[in-house]
Amino acid sequence: MAPVVAPQQLADFLGQDVQDDRAALIITQAEALCRAVVNPLPEGAGAVVLSVAARAYANPQGIVAETVGPYSVQRPQSQAGLYMTRDERRSLKLMAGRGGAFSINPTPTGAGPPPVRPASWDLPWWYGQ
Repeated sequence: MAPVVAPQQLADFLGQDVQDDRAALIITQAEALCRAVVNPLPEGAGAVVLSVAARAYANPQGIVAETVGPYSVQRPQSQAGLYMTRDERRSLKLMAGRGGAFSINPTPTGAGPPPVRPASWDLPWWYGQ
């Protein structure tokens, strides 16, 4: 099966040159992660695969903050390695036509009317003493 995203697309997305072998490995793993949520991958899933792969390629250690001299940068709290965000999982499901609100009726087909509560249950506990 051909990869959904090519290493050159990852390089273009990141705006830098990438090591093709490392990029291909990360893309393959990102696709496997996405397929664990939706299989087969829907049309447009390349955007999610690219996002997951780019995050893992650009920041494999999950660095949150770094300071060099007077320059300091703070990144959003993240995990290290390859992972999917809740929004990425939701996007994949929506692309596949899944997700959204629904309801399930647990009543079996052919079930009769609900049981009627005896009128004596409506009396106060002290009644009849």
